[in-house]
Amino acid sequence: MPETQPAGLAVETIIRARYAETDAMGVVHHASYITWLEEGRTELFRALGLPYLQIEAAGYFVMLTDLHVRYLAAARYDDRVVVRAELAEVRSRQIVFAYALHHADTGAALLTARSEHVLVARATGRPARMPPAMLAIIERALRAP
Repeated sequence: MPETQPAGLAVETIIRARYAETDAMGVVHHASYITWLEEGRTELFRALGLPYLQIEAAGYFVMLTDLHVRYLAAARYDDRVVVRAELAEVRSRQIVFAYALHHADTGAALLTARSEHVLVARATGRPARMPPAMLAIIERALRAP
């Protein structure tokens, strides 16, 4: 289970690189980082009081529409990696997240990323406006000092 700490508009989750996430040289595979971004985003929603299960129970999905990743350095098997996920922007149908990953022990920067997501109605599969209560929670977090 990852360790998560709130950090203002962000959460920081520590993930230990598992053997299955590495290549034959013990270097974390580039696709594994994407899963770690999702873990950070999931923990951020949970910290806001909006766990994914609640969003889905209300009839919505949070669909990825764009992802930009910049790899800076490699993590290796058994490294502890801090995944910082932060709310960057919100619109009536879209949420944007920013991420920064670094080595927990050395502080070395590993990756930066940005993902854009649109809220989709489960019933229609089409983009939908966020329910007012959900939008209020996210906007309140963005305005917090």
